Amino acid sequence: MKREPLVLLGVVLVAVAVSAIKPHSWGTWALEVLPIALAAVPLIATYRRFPLTPLTYRLIAVHALILTLGAHYTYAEVPLGFWMEDWFGFDRNHYDRIGHFAQGFIPAIVVRELLLRRTPLVPGRWLITLTTFVCLGVSGGFEVFEGFVGMLGGDNAADYLGTQGDQWDTQWDMTMALLGASAAQLLFSRVHDRQIKLVEVRHEGEQGGR
Repeated sequence: MKREPLVLLGVVLVAVAVSAIKPHSWGTWALEVLPIALAAVPLIATYRRFPLTPLTYRLIAVHALILTLGAHYTYAEVPLGFWMEDWFGFDRNHYDRIGHFAQGFIPAIVVRELLLRRTPLVPGRWLITLTTFVCLGVSGGFEVFEGFVGMLGGDNAADYLGTQGDQWDTQWDMTMALLGASAAQLLFSRVHDRQIKLVEVRHEGEQGGR
């Protein structure tokens, strides 16, 4: 559907607006919503001249919804995480693990698409390797950013960091991102390849018709 990216954008904007209604912490809300704003700018700017696949737009929207939920409650207080505690007997709120899994899963498809469409790379080992390494780099960069926030914010940064007393939280976060990146490529590579071909053919046809 040609207008689907606009519909997804509308859904995300509504979610952001709703998440801003009496959030647990305004500072955490702003920090969690910031990546959505940063991603929206290039996506909107390149929508016509470099449209992405439907799969990529949908996954980006899902990631934005995960962020808005964490932004409203803080990751340590999201109800879904508490329900998971009850269901599976966890000793902490694991919603942040979902967020970091998504932090690897969704960027893997975005990076994969950019590498396939903007570089000579083709599907294979090098594409898998570079996509995975880029996702780990993104995850590591985010952990560094969290560290700076923690140093500057002191006790007030606890809601954003959401470590919940886990000394291995950083390592778990990056592990979840690695698992997410691997799962995305394993599950969606074939359908993604097909969608890339369709989008490029359609885009070339539109460009040639102008």
